[in-house]
Amino acid sequence: MKLLDLLFERSTRRVADTTSRRKLLSRMGSLMVAGAALPLLLPLDRTSKALAADNPQAGDPGDPNTCDYWRYCSIDGFLCSCCGGSVTSCPPGTEASQVTWIGTCRNPADGKDYIISYNDCCGKQSCAQCACTRNDSEEPAYRPFNNNDVNWCLAAKSHIYHCTVSVIRGVAV
Repeated sequence: MKLLDLLFERSTRRVADTTSRRKLLSRMGSLMVAGAALPLLLPLDRTSKALAADNPQAGDPGDPNTCDYWRYCSIDGFLCSCCGGSVTSCPPGTEASQVTWIGTCRNPADGKDYIISYNDCCGKQSCAQCACTRNDSEEPAYRPFNNNDVNWCLAAKSHIYHCTVSVIRGVAV
């Protein structure tokens, strides 16, 4: 046992002689800053890729061509389902903006709350059909990702707004 104590004592003294507290604190601080900045470097994919079918499925009640459809609880704009697209896909000739606003809507079929991503479809003149303005979970403009009054087409190649799709991103917990 004395040999083990001697070994640990020597190795501890060697580490203490060759390192300083300042160096240890500076390295720990650098690691904390790098760890906090890491999420800022990760890519985000906010495009509306085929996450849901074009046709409403069982358990998805309502008419997607009306403002009363459950997914549209925070929508502000023209419905792509009335403009040549669907609930989840942009019409031909338009592209989904890379950034979105989000809302939480309750599905009356199963009683669960879902996180809905509202993507503006950009590239053509406004559709001007099925205009909806619902602000059930809208937040003030200083919380932009929960505000539907921002022109989200500023993140697309064309800044011209056409219509809006609503994509389910997951179940809200």
